[in-house]
Amino acid sequence: MTMNPKDLAKKRTGEAAAQLVKDGMMVGLGTGSTAAFMIAALGQRVREEGLKIIGVPTSFQSVLLARKEGIPTIPLDEATHLDIAIDGADEVDPQKNLIKGGGAAHTREKIVAAMADYFVVIVDDSKLVEKLNTTFALPIEVLPLAAAFVTKRLEEMGAKVDLRMAIRKGGPVITDQGNFVLDITFPGGIDDPVVLEYQLNNIPGVLENGLFVDLADLILVARTGQEEVQRIE
Repeated sequence: MTMNPKDLAKKRTGEAAAQLVKDGMMVGLGTGSTAAFMIAALGQRVREEGLKIIGVPTSFQSVLLARKEGIPTIPLDEATHLDIAIDGADEVDPQKNLIKGGGAAHTREKIVAAMADYFVVIVDDSKLVEKLNTTFALPIEVLPLAAAFVTKRLEEMGAKVDLRMAIRKGGPVITDQGNFVLDITFPGGIDDPVVLEYQLNNIPGVLENGLFVDLADLILVARTGQEEVQRIE
């Protein structure tokens, strides 16, 4: 099957990231379309090179993909340290701050990123922005019983708030932890991700937000129509 140029770019970054994994590593396995290419490339290395690794998936999706590819895994609650974690992002700013959570897995993804010695982010060039929250909403995972209260607090902060609704299922999206996701947008984007991350996580009822501040060690960027993958360190 012929891939479109954007999927080819995602595949290149996924394959480049998979080459950073060494024998014996504990590896955080991200979630999403770009991470899926990385997991497939890792599976190929496991089968063809005898690469011995243990994966720690960030979602049910990545558990199933790893199982399909023959990558041994352990649950997140059995891991305390990772050598490397590899994941995609929805936006990346010039300071390597991220917005993640398009797949509603940002809580587990942030735990895995913080647990890793080296966090690699894999994106195509459409995800590079000058300012976060200008092309993609910021997801907030909230306890269902606190959704109305948190929505009110976010609106008081100047955010437009939307409860994320499921596709091909009635009702809201439910995270792997059994919670709701609020997608928020600030007019003009986010001026200070560091301050906002702190403010959001101090609202009672918020489990985690999709701002990844000062976590990424390496950004791998594939540009449509170009073979070389750019490194931002």
